[in-house]
Amino acid sequence: MESMMKRRSVALLGGSGFVGSAVAEVLDTRDCDVVRVVAPRLTTKARSIVELTAEIDRVSEAVAKLADELRGCDVVVNAAGDPDASSLEADSLFGANALLPYVVLTAAREAGVSRFVHVSSAVVQNDREVLDESESMDPFSTYSASKVAGERVIASGLGTTPAVVRYRPPSVHAPGRRVTRMIGRIASSPLSSVARPGSQATPQALLVNVADAISYLALAEHAPPPVVIHPWEGVTAGGLMEWLGGGRSPKVIPAVVARTLVRLAKTVGRIHRPTAANARRLELLWLGQRQASSWLTQDGWRPPVGHDGWQDLAG
Repeated sequence: MESMMKRRSVALLGGSGFVGSAVAEVLDTRDCDVVRVVAPRLTTKARSIVELTAEIDRVSEAVAKLADELRGCDVVVNAAGDPDASSLEADSLFGANALLPYVVLTAAREAGVSRFVHVSSAVVQNDREVLDESESMDPFSTYSASKVAGERVIASGLGTTPAVVRYRPPSVHAPGRRVTRMIGRIASSPLSSVARPGSQATPQALLVNVADAISYLALAEHAPPPVVIHPWEGVTAGGLMEWLGGGRSPKVIPAVVARTLVRLAKTVGRIHRPTAANARRLELLWLGQRQASSWLTQDGWRPPVGHDGWQDLAG
């Protein structure tokens, strides 16, 4: 595309991780120079924006080292972080998902980087009726709170440079991923079910499409807006279970029953924190969630892999 014609130097943090390694593969095929940068491992007891920003003094050496590595780069992509949605290790989660993004932003500014793409998550908006590109966020677990804090601390530190975009992918799937295999086992078993009518949209994405979208945000000729959501990939609750179940049609249960069970699971999740993440997964699988229009779609980006990619996951 014309918006990707200009050759740029892109620094990538988290290039060995689940999402980051896929981003690295895509960037390597584009007309750009990719600089792989190892993200510092950080932990913190800070939770508020004020506390997180004050942590910069404590980690000043990490900021200076990172700034040196980013010098000469046009764009930095932060695909690093802790992706364990069930983790209760709060200090590690906030270090990786909240403090690290602010460290990267600070280092990018010192290095003169022009654009910063931060990979966040749709989890920050919890169960709002429609996922969108607004600042509305609602943490419901330790993990989601760390991702919300990461977005908010970045937003609090915005200046004229670098231009920052926070990208929110939904549930990301790929062959071999634990959550994908788990849903596949359920979908191919007698437990396979969705709430009526089954045609409701559910926010799910293929890894290859997410990686391509991140690369697009990094290389687009004009700066994307501050928040960009991943477009809906045409996945319905019933379709997801059928695809991952190898063609097995799920049972359709009354929506009122599904909502009641989800509410019960969420109530348990407030007491037993690991249950919160699973309750949210169940809600997405049964009831789905709509997605607003994405800037990516408006700008002309299209996912490179369609429904065939979802059917292939069943194998």
